[in-house]
Amino acid sequence: MKPNLSSELSLAEHYGRLVSYSLPCPDVTMADFLAYAKGQPRFYWDSYQDGIAFAGLGKAIELTSWSGNRYDNIREQARDLFDGATLLNEDSPEWVTPRLFGGFSFLDDFAPDNTWSIYAPAYFVLPHFQLVRMNDDTWLTINTNIPLDESADDIRDALKSALQAKIETIQAFKHGARSLTPQIEAINYPMSYETWAQHITDATNRMSMGELNKVVLSRIAEVQFADTVDVDGALAYLAEHYQDTYRFLFEARPSHAFYGATPELLVQTAGMQLKTMALAGSIKRGKTADEDHALANELLHSEKDRYEHQLVLDRIKDRLTPLTSTLDIADTGIMSLSNIQHIYTPIEGKLKSDDSVLSVLGELHPTPALGGDPQDVALQFMGDIETVPRGWYGAPIGWIDYKLGGQFGVAIRSAVTQGRRVWMYAGAGIVQASEPDKEWDETALKFRPMLNALGIDSAVMD
Repeated sequence: MKPNLSSELSLAEHYGRLVSYSLPCPDVTMADFLAYAKGQPRFYWDSYQDGIAFAGLGKAIELTSWSGNRYDNIREQARDLFDGATLLNEDSPEWVTPRLFGGFSFLDDFAPDNTWSIYAPAYFVLPHFQLVRMNDDTWLTINTNIPLDESADDIRDALKSALQAKIETIQAFKHGARSLTPQIEAINYPMSYETWAQHITDATNRMSMGELNKVVLSRIAEVQFADTVDVDGALAYLAEHYQDTYRFLFEARPSHAFYGATPELLVQTAGMQLKTMALAGSIKRGKTADEDHALANELLHSEKDRYEHQLVLDRIKDRLTPLTSTLDIADTGIMSLSNIQHIYTPIEGKLKSDDSVLSVLGELHPTPALGGDPQDVALQFMGDIETVPRGWYGAPIGWIDYKLGGQFGVAIRSAVTQGRRVWMYAGAGIVQASEPDKEWDETALKFRPMLNALGIDSAVMD
């Protein structure tokens, strides 16, 4: 992983000028491309709301930040990268242009441990090859960098030939049948229920004294398989069973993958336009339509869950109001996923400045949906009791385009994999009315998407 750039040299002076070329790439699916890229650095993002998906192969450029001002640092590196870029194929649609894939750790002072050994507090990759699908139209882009004193036009033909050859190779690649799910050697939930219950009691005691309104507590599941984890199979399962989510893969080193299917949009910007949401309050799905409707109605009228949701919504409004000229809060309703229902409020607005998606990101993360309120008290409480680092769990994951707009989800319903090992995280929002057993059951429900995606039967779930 490359260190931060020095203050004396720009990113262009380190890397050279970014040059991109794009061509149509029909008859290639995202799954085909990712299977072809297996064993190499690869990246993936699929947005269910926009009809667009991206996948990346290899690394043209890496951006990292280890400083406290990591959002500003990445923003300036991205601006430097894209300001000097040359896009050679004028016939390609706007949406095929280069994108940085990456994310941030949950906490600013994150230090990589065994589980998150290849991750930085902020880490983005511009793939060497980028596949983009918009509805039924698919294009492949090649990204490379040349010395500042060389002309991009001099390599136009070479890039076109290399890209055509890569397209033919990918189209000829035969995506084999999905490998069998490896046998489970061990599954472990390190935190006992007794410890969990004590943490919640400690939190609600702090709330009764007026020090804390909400805190999000998490626990983990560890799984060891007999063979390498089938990440592609997990992504295929999530695509089939959790279509109404933002699905992602960040695998900057082969067999070191962070992936998942998050329902929660943290922020999306395009120019001055902004989208986000408040998502807090959960209940299971019903076995019948009538039961499902009754559970949704119960959730919407739960005093405890509506309080939690309103707290999240209010704090998002507080943080966005100084950044926006208009802010529209839609009606609150229910978001239904295949195994869980959430209270959901869409939010749209117009920014005062189109500086970058990262400027908004730095103000929003972590919202009380994954952190707590007041933020400083909640984060300190979490830091005191959580013995396992969250890494990138619950943090921003997504992409940045060449105009510095982008889309970031909250990295929940996710797993991090190293070879034969997987770690999964699940959290629950704790307010004064929370009951330990119900919150424990909620986290078990939130583990289920990734456990199922990895082929783990509900019989061995906690």
